[in-house]
Amino acid sequence: MTPVNPRLAISLAVIALMGLAGCSATPPPANTLAAATPEATQTNLIARGEYLTRIAGCNDCHTPGYAETGGEVPKAQWLLGSHLGWNGPWGTTYPVNIRLKLQEMDETGWMKFSGELHTRPPMPDFAVRAMTEDDRRAIYRFVRSLGPAGQKAPDYLPPGQTPQPPYVQWVLPSPPPATPAAS
Repeated sequence: MTPVNPRLAISLAVIALMGLAGCSATPPPANTLAAATPEATQTNLIARGEYLTRIAGCNDCHTPGYAETGGEVPKAQWLLGSHLGWNGPWGTTYPVNIRLKLQEMDETGWMKFSGELHTRPPMPDFAVRAMTEDDRRAIYRFVRSLGPAGQKAPDYLPPGQTPQPPYVQWVLPSPPPATPAAS
């Protein structure tokens, strides 16, 4: 009897199982959210919103201690805003309490607001505007599911006003000194 190569046998078994699974499985609907019940759709959107909030970096600035702990902050403390200011030529900005901000608007208002968002640094507003409507809706539903909590973040300070600590100072490089012309 000829010995069988174990790798070949495993590969053939996997291919056979995949073929059988393909024959017996019913394909999922093209748009699973459209085919789902309203409760399942809401659950899916909230889960998607939580995922997007994690990977888009929302917590990095809007959740105190998130970056410092490698994301080990209880969800009940997410998105409460921060008193850490970001100071630069634009003035001083503070990460808003998103949970309170989203209590001020309905979903339609959020979709318009987030689709046209223009803020000051370091907020990557361009990333929010680039999200699909479904992604922005999912974030809205997730944040609203957390409920209101925390306090309002400090207000923006215009250039020239010194913020109270703590704040990060963005110092832009000076242009290099002019070199004297060779004579």
